[in-house]
Amino acid sequence: MSFSPVDRQINQRNLLFKAENFQLTKSFKLRGAMAKMSASSSASKGGRLITASSGNHGIGTAFAARSLDKDLTVVLPESVVPSKLEKIKALGVAVILHGAETGLAEQHAQHLASTGQYTYISPYNDFDVISGQGTIAPELLEQCDKVDNIFISMGGGGLISGIGSVLKAFSPHTKIWGIPASNSMALATSIHAGKVIETEHLDTLADAVAGGIDEDTITLSLATSVIDEFVECDEDAIVHALKALALEENMIVEGAAALALAGFEKVKQRVIRQTSVILLCGANYNQELISKAIYGRDIDTTSVDSH
Repeated sequence: MSFSPVDRQINQRNLLFKAENFQLTKSFKLRGAMAKMSASSSASKGGRLITASSGNHGIGTAFAARSLDKDLTVVLPESVVPSKLEKIKALGVAVILHGAETGLAEQHAQHLASTGQYTYISPYNDFDVISGQGTIAPELLEQCDKVDNIFISMGGGGLISGIGSVLKAFSPHTKIWGIPASNSMALATSIHAGKVIETEHLDTLADAVAGGIDEDTITLSLATSVIDEFVECDEDAIVHALKALALEENMIVEGAAALALAGFEKVKQRVIRQTSVILLCGANYNQELISKAIYGRDIDTTSVDSH
C-alpha cells in the first residue's frame, strides 16, 4: 500500500486532489482490504475467505490475499467491468459471477458464508475495513496545512465513514460533503430516512458506488454522524467532471472518482477562498465507456495518465 499524493488543481489554488487513483491497485479499497486481512483471525488460521464487490474491493482484497497468502473467493455481479474482472483473476483468487448488481452479489457471498465454508469480508460493513479506509485522513492532514472541505463519493459508506471519523476528531472544522450518484442513492436515502431503505439502482458511470447496503450496516450510523451535507449528482454532471479531469488535469479516472468533483462543481461558489479536497477514489474503468463519455468516441488513452 502506498502513500497517495495530493495534487493541486491547475487553475484553482485552493482546490486539491487526494489521488487514490495512484494507489497500488488504482483504488483506495486496498487500504481496507489490507487492514481486514491483517486483523482477521480466520485469515491468520488459513481459513477460507469470501467477499463481494463491484470490482475495486475485489481487486484490493485479491491483492491483499496474494500478498498475505490467504485463500479468497470474490463474488462479482455479472455486470462487472471486464477490466476489473481480469485484474481480479490475474491475482489468482477464485471468482464467482452472480446477480445483476452488486447487492445481489453481496447476498450470494453472505449466503455461501452462512454455510460455514467461508468467513465473509464486507466491502463496507466492517470496522477493520472502515478503519483501513480512514488511514487516508491522517495522510491528508500531514500533506495539507488545512482542509476546510472534503468531497467524497458515497457507495456503501465505508470510505466516508472512515475518513469522516478521523477528520471529526482531529480537524473538526473540516466540512464533510457526501456525494451520491442520482442513479444509486441507497445510503443517502437511508440516512435521510433514519433506517435502511431499498432503492432502485439504475446504470451509472459511477459503477463503484452502485448497489444496495446491508440492513444492519454500521455505516448508516457512522456516516450519519460525520456527513455535514449531501450533493446529489446525475450522469451529466459525472460526464462533465470526467472531461474536466481528463482534458484539464491530464487524469483519466473512473466515474466514482469524477463523482466527487461533480459534487464540488455544484457548490463551488459557496466554498470560494476555502481549501477544498476532492477524494479521487480510483481509476479502474471500462476504457471504451469512459473514452466515449470524455471524447464522444473510442480513443487510445495510453497517452493520458490513467494511474
